[in-house]
Amino acid sequence: QVRLVESGGGLVQPGGSLRLSCSTSGLPFSRHGMFWYRQTPGKARETVAYMPSVGGSLHYADSVKGRFTISRDNAKNTVYLQMNSLKPEDTAVYYCHAANTGWWGQGTQVTVSS
Repeated sequence: QVRLVESGGGLVQPGGSLRLSCSTSGLPFSRHGMFWYRQTPGKARETVAYMPSVGGSLHYADSVKGRFTISRDNAKNTVYLQMNSLKPEDTAVYYCHAANTGWWGQGTQVTVSS
């Protein structure tokens, strides 16, 4: 059984930082590129960041470039999203997704507010 479980969300003040984790199991993790997406009510799901399985370029949404960093630890089957200089517009539910599969996590809420 494949599982993707996000954690690390919460409430943070503008300018603060959070690190999201997506722990996977039952998935050939090292073979898959991994995405982070986010979604707010009434809006389409937005790609935040992408990291390929091996080599290749990282991808970031323009809105998070220079503030967010995606990374992965294949030994731990986990992908991370370090989020710095958070803004209120970063408030959303954040999801991880294994590329070219139907596997998604359940999401973790990030709220940026003073």
